[in-house]
Amino acid sequence: MSNSTEPFDRNTPYNRLPFLPPDDEKVETREVYRALNNANKALAELKGIAKKLPNQSMLVNTIALREAKASTEIENIFTTDDELYKALTISEYSAKGNAKEVLRYRQALWKGYNDIVKHKALTIETMIDIYQEIKQVNDGIRPPQTETVILKRGSGKLTGEVVYTPPRGEHVIQQKLANLIEYINDDAKYPYDPLLKIVISHYQFEAIHPFRDGNGRAGRILCILLMNQKQLLDVPILYLSAYIIRAKDQYYEYLKNVTTLRKWDSWIIYMLKAVEETSRYTISKIEQIDRLFSKTCELINDKHPSIRKEFIEKLFEQPYISPRKLLDSDIKSLNTAKKYLRELERSGIVVSEKIGKEIVYLNIDLYNVLSES
Repeated sequence: MSNSTEPFDRNTPYNRLPFLPPDDEKVETREVYRALNNANKALAELKGIAKKLPNQSMLVNTIALREAKASTEIENIFTTDDELYKALTISEYSAKGNAKEVLRYRQALWKGYNDIVKHKALTIETMIDIYQEIKQVNDGIRPPQTETVILKRGSGKLTGEVVYTPPRGEHVIQQKLANLIEYINDDAKYPYDPLLKIVISHYQFEAIHPFRDGNGRAGRILCILLMNQKQLLDVPILYLSAYIIRAKDQYYEYLKNVTTLRKWDSWIIYMLKAVEETSRYTISKIEQIDRLFSKTCELINDKHPSIRKEFIEKLFEQPYISPRKLLDSDIKSLNTAKKYLRELERSGIVVSEKIGKEIVYLNIDLYNVLSES
């Protein structure tokens, strides 16, 4: 319930942001539960089909990078797939500008994932770790003198106008975050469907807006990680931002409607639809990667029987591969790794490319699968 009957004022810090959970009658509608059922089904199917791959890191590295790229695009930070993959492959290759921002998002995703796995719960320290990784800063919750406001995006006469002023004051923000964290972690006190809790919590985090910057990206990372915490997924492979990019105006409109009208159902249905559609999108990508992997294994087994399956798996962890990345307990010689890659190039499986002083190899079919929208 709202702490006041005063009308919403976008220019005043929203210190009376209601605590969670929202009133049941605002959430429990037939349309919400229909969307919840569809999203849970798709998510369960994604979790199951991901286990088909012999090595889930094949998915984690590729899908997580796609999510990082898309999430930063929502903040109008753009880069190319090619630059990102090269930056991950070649130690001497230095990512610059927007590419560096995307890679920080990916690092923040993994930092948060490891924290969630370790603690089996969400903590304020994990939130801060994610923020610090995204922004490469050492501060935490924004201090009271920081007059953060949310401005209207896009073009037109109203661009730059204040649309929302988040809560202000360190004690106020700490209280709101404590309530949010308890709502997420305490399933006995708040026995709601896990996915419903996640989409409600995503609104609350964005409304609290606890950091100076990077709240949108941090919030989307938390959304994915909470699916791991609630065991809806084993690894962070949901490409959620792809849906938001296509319907970005609705995303911000429904956020605003919860704030100004306490209209939860449209926001919840939107986010559940995002989970359903991106689950099905990711399932499609997994199936494509799995078929390509199987065909590649068959071809290599036929033409190059000395090359082991573990070597082939590494070709699918990301589109570019450097010979150094193939060294392990079985392949200890750089010359052996280079020899295998040259053999695969003659068979049309990879294509070599010189970047700086290093020769790297591109799994072009995997690159094309990942690049298709």
